[in-house]
Amino acid sequence: MERLNDFLRRHLWVQMLLSVLLASALILLLYPSRSAASVVTRTALCSVGGIAVVVAARRREKRATGGSTDRLVGLDGRLRKGEVPADPAERDALRALVEQRLHRTRHRVAAQVVLVVLFCSVTALTALTAGARPTLGFALLTVVFLGWFIPYGNLQHRRLRRMRAALADDRPAPGATGAEPHDR
Repeated sequence: MERLNDFLRRHLWVQMLLSVLLASALILLLYPSRSAASVVTRTALCSVGGIAVVVAARRREKRATGGSTDRLVGLDGRLRKGEVPADPAERDALRALVEQRLHRTRHRVAAQVVLVVLFCSVTALTALTAGARPTLGFALLTVVFLGWFIPYGNLQHRRLRRMRAALADDRPAPGATGAEPHDR
């Protein structure tokens, strides 16, 4: 599983392709009368903005950590495992990455509230204007997405804060080399 995660972290285009295909499959399940080609095309075109945001964020993170995808992926793996690097250059790069991500997620609670309201509103409006199949589909999507997104986002934020605390010292923190049990 770790090899798959590393592959996906290194190859952003695979993540984007998979997300477009999964979104297209979901739309086809909800609206089976639409043509597959039009759904995939429309989903890909609608995803261009999101893809641009992700690519820009990745570019800024690469610049902050030294400009290499491999270095960024390595530091991201250390962050996920809770490993504090001993090398001062790696510590500085990880510190820059952590600070950048914490700055980028400073409004995460408000964003989570907006997403809950948005998803629940879309589900309610679908119930009022469409049939049972789309309503059940959107309700299931709302429960699954929010049930994954909010706890995972909170976990990532806790990891970032813990790593910032560990990196605040100029020496590796004791016990900061392994993932904590509740992070798994």
